[in-house]
Amino acid sequence: MTATEEPYVGDSVPSQPLTLAQLAALAGVSTATVSKVVNGRSEVGPETRVLIEGLIREHGYRRQRRVKAAGLIELVFHELAGDYPIEVVKGVQQVARPHGLAVALSELGGRHTPGHNWIEDVLSRRPSGVITVFSGPTEEQRAQLATREVPLVVLDPAGEPGIGVPSVGAANWSGGLVATRHLLELGHRRIAVITGPDFALSSRARLDGYRAALDTAGVPIDPDLICPGTFMIEDGLTHLPRLMELPDPPTAVFTCNDGQAMGVYHAAHELRLRIPDDLSVIGFDDMPAWRWAIPPLTTIRQPLTEMGTMAAAMLITLAQGEPLQQNRVELGTELVVRGSTAPLVR
Repeated sequence: MTATEEPYVGDSVPSQPLTLAQLAALAGVSTATVSKVVNGRSEVGPETRVLIEGLIREHGYRRQRRVKAAGLIELVFHELAGDYPIEVVKGVQQVARPHGLAVALSELGGRHTPGHNWIEDVLSRRPSGVITVFSGPTEEQRAQLATREVPLVVLDPAGEPGIGVPSVGAANWSGGLVATRHLLELGHRRIAVITGPDFALSSRARLDGYRAALDTAGVPIDPDLICPGTFMIEDGLTHLPRLMELPDPPTAVFTCNDGQAMGVYHAAHELRLRIPDDLSVIGFDDMPAWRWAIPPLTTIRQPLTEMGTMAAAMLITLAQGEPLQQNRVELGTELVVRGSTAPLVR
């Protein structure tokens, strides 16, 4: 090879990030194929996409011209229902507005993982960043966002957010512990729990907190009092009648969200049970509407607005090219005592 010849990239990988042409040469594909992967297009075979994205992660990608991001935050919910998303949106907007950023809302139709077309839609809008709520992209989708330099923050992650992916959550274990301990301090020993889905980190943590409180108090854990749920109102409607038919029924119920407590309230009315005289009930979330229930709901406050604020602040920090002080942020929960819990009377 003469001094004027340019070395083939496969013989000596340069230390600086690679161009589209150099990545294409390494992968043995066309420049157009690499461009499709870089731009989040779907019409590339999965094996080829994995190969190209692996090369980008290993060597980096030198952009010829950075595409300017649109002035918006992509806020993705698994479902837009109830007060939960409203509280999160409030928090995100508190941070987005002073930075001149709009907030684009989308939902996944109840799914906790986006579908195949989701990433194309997101990348076509060129957001400044993405926040997913109680959901999260697949590993491939995360790689596509990273390739386009679109930062991602996961709020209230349903499962593991992914290695190195920033996330914001609440102190779910201590919330479950405090809720159960509150009922124990009122004299209750037969305490039922209605959980969320098994895959949800928050649900598992709240259940573990419940178990820890009982264990610390020396109260045996009765499997009949642990009711699997899905964070839906129907959970309370379904489980309370069965619980009250037990030979030794519960005197208190800890529901792992406020919606389930609503179901318990309705089921208790049908069973002619008085809350809290016959049954104490404690929820989790502190949704505003439940302050006006009859009786007002005792619950664990999950700081959803503050979680939205924190997630947006982290996202903007990343979008500005600055490092985060910490990748995982957990905000505290708080017991809010109202009228739905009372001392046990025998």
